[in-house]
Amino acid sequence: MCYYNGIKVTKQEHIRLKALERKFAFLNEDLAIHKGFDYGDFPVIRPQANSKETERVEMQWGFLPPSVNTTEKIKNFRFGYKDPKGIRHKPYITLNATGEELLSKMYKDAALHRRCLIPSTGFFEWMHVQVVGKSGKLLKTPEKFPYYIQLRDEEEFYMAGVWQPVYIKDTGLTVDTFAIVTAEANSLMKQIHNSKERMPTILPGDLAEVWLYKNLSDQEIVDIANYQVASDDMKARSLHKDFLKRQNPLEEVIYNEPPKLVLA
Repeated sequence: MCYYNGIKVTKQEHIRLKALERKFAFLNEDLAIHKGFDYGDFPVIRPQANSKETERVEMQWGFLPPSVNTTEKIKNFRFGYKDPKGIRHKPYITLNATGEELLSKMYKDAALHRRCLIPSTGFFEWMHVQVVGKSGKLLKTPEKFPYYIQLRDEEEFYMAGVWQPVYIKDTGLTVDTFAIVTAEANSLMKQIHNSKERMPTILPGDLAEVWLYKNLSDQEIVDIANYQVASDDMKARSLHKDFLKRQNPLEEVIYNEPPKLVLA
């Protein structure tokens, strides 16, 4: 899945974001790394009403259905809760929307009527590797190695998304929320995201425009939602495990344990 996303910011944007005290997991003059589970705001591109123009607005990453319409319901939905009988109810993770099931779950109305694009200059995934412990035996829990993935020839690219406005009754505010659409991983991403074998649906310019503006059939929506960018068009580097805490979070580090990435 895609739960960490990054986008470059200018000096002016950096100052503005600092002044507004946005909840970024990491922020410097070059890159903002957004952690999905912070449920913070992220720039989203959507069509302007009654226009062929687009607008870039901020939405809350973490899709909410219209019925989740109070602050308590939102908290319970995203973080889980115990009911009066002491039974634990798991949270709903709606940072991503599975392309194959986009029209069969809570995202259907948004997929039909509120499609959007999520800009990115690179996203993050972890490879799970079985490593040998000090005893000489394989550890039961795989070790996780982070990777930063980009497109080779595009500094900024666009992921398919769906969005939903929700009116919060106890605050009187309407919150726009979104999810990133994911598809089956290509050969490169299967090696990196080997625990789930998923990747964000990255759309080239022609498909991105169709996704935003065309009145699509159900089959066209599913087909585009499952579009798979070629492995040859992507590049990846391994990062320090504590990259979020480093001055340069994108510094590459070479590990011995993970297998070398192979382009099919």
